[in-house]
Amino acid sequence: MMNMKNDELNCQEVVELVTDYLEQALLPEIQAQFEVHIATCPGCDTYLEQVQQTIMMLRKLAKQPMFPETKQELLEIFRNWKKPN
Repeated sequence: MMNMKNDELNCQEVVELVTDYLEQALLPEIQAQFEVHIATCPGCDTYLEQVQQTIMMLRKLAKQPMFPETKQELLEIFRNWKKPN
């Protein structure tokens, strides 16, 4: 839950808000607090960059063509995973 006793976010709050921030779903005052924290906290700034890099890499991978044999292999693994032992 967000700390309302002051106008600053702590690191845990920033981590919890990263997705909403990247989706531009924060209220303006919370976004401003988020950006102030990121600007002054190297650890949270690094975390935000890592999340952004991960999203970019996943988007790139999703656009890559998949070899038919790889797709078949993955489908087989999924089918076997879902079977009861």
